[in-house]
Amino acid sequence: MIRLDKYLAEAGVGTRSQVKKAVRDGRVKINGETVKHADLKVDEETDTVTFDDEEVYFSEFVYFMLNKPQGYISASRGWDPNVIDLIAEPYRNLFPVGRLDKDTEGLLLISNDGQLAHELLSPKKLIEKEYYTEVDIPLTEEDISRIESGIEWHGESYRPAKYKKISDHAMTLTVTEGRYHEIKRMIEACGSKVTYLKRVRMKNLVLDENLKPGEYRFLTPEEIDDLKAV
Repeated sequence: MIRLDKYLAEAGVGTRSQVKKAVRDGRVKINGETVKHADLKVDEETDTVTFDDEEVYFSEFVYFMLNKPQGYISASRGWDPNVIDLIAEPYRNLFPVGRLDKDTEGLLLISNDGQLAHELLSPKKLIEKEYYTEVDIPLTEEDISRIESGIEWHGESYRPAKYKKISDHAMTLTVTEGRYHEIKRMIEACGSKVTYLKRVRMKNLVLDENLKPGEYRFLTPEEIDDLKAV
């Protein structure tokens, strides 16, 4: 059982104060009956709740796929502009699962599920992150061999990455650590420089090609289940 105002707020109808007013205004029904008290208890498994005669579904956790544009910080607060500014939804406690550099684009998972974030970001899980990468100087066969076997650079060790050539100046690189500036530093170790970076996959979650930079959508139940199977 859960309070009605919490149910509506977690379902994205509005803030606690907004949903309390909506209840007082007679816009909310439980099992077809108009209610006027926001502190009523709702059984999220069996009760049907409607707002303006449209059914509202409770979800403790939410998951968004964001196509992060350049210029945004991967943070939940304290930085401007940050990626949470792009999510025009009333859900609380949202945060980016992992980070992308300010000048990096692409797939970013936004959620309020701390346990899933911990599982996906744990170094022990070796979750794959795939990046479309453009460089200013083409990599040599020796460079590619170093990337695929693991690179030592400025006292840091980087785990082997998967390389797939697209052109002389473009490739995809798949890493499992997700360390700070990992792709950029691996390329730098090869005497080249990243000129464009875009994450296109995390685990089996692939960036929706229909999402323009700055756009997002809810994950499907199948996508959520797959992410949780870690």
